[in-house]
Amino acid sequence: MSATDSQHTRRDFLYVATGTAGAVGLAGAVWPFIDQMQPDASTRALASIQVDVSAVEPGMSLTVKWRGRPVFIRNRTEAEIEQARQVPLSELKDPVARNQNLNADAPADDLSRSAGEGKENWLVMLGVCTHLGCVPLGQAGDFGGWFCPCHGSHYDTAGRIRKGPAPENLLVPTFSFVSDTVIQVG
Repeated sequence: MSATDSQHTRRDFLYVATGTAGAVGLAGAVWPFIDQMQPDASTRALASIQVDVSAVEPGMSLTVKWRGRPVFIRNRTEAEIEQARQVPLSELKDPVARNQNLNADAPADDLSRSAGEGKENWLVMLGVCTHLGCVPLGQAGDFGGWFCPCHGSHYDTAGRIRKGPAPENLLVPTFSFVSDTVIQVG
């Protein structure tokens, strides 16, 4: 092996070693900037909450805070469920049931807004008026659901806008029953 072959090999090794050390150093310097873009622990903790609804009797509501916004959880009576089912979709101002995840648009019938088959009595909605973001009052208004006193929006017992300036129904967040008495929101 000649002296020039040995030098080329040694030079190649030095280039690779220097490049690797530079890449590792650059990655070490850039990582704190990338890592600071992650949500902090308090934000991740609010990504989903579990709510025990065992004490909520029919006709009662519970308001919890999720992601800084109120969430209404209502255990509706049979009369409220029947009243909501009797409303034809053609009479609704917003005949679409919008979930917070934007891919889930469905007819605003009572079943699509409730917890589903077998749990039609449970209604979970964001407690924010879709007009200007006020918090509506429960069991109030012309339709026995929610009433926003700021501008006069009336929601029925399924959280659907029936009268007033609000353009959409109260939003339904992503939720599921973890057990018979615990709802996970988010």
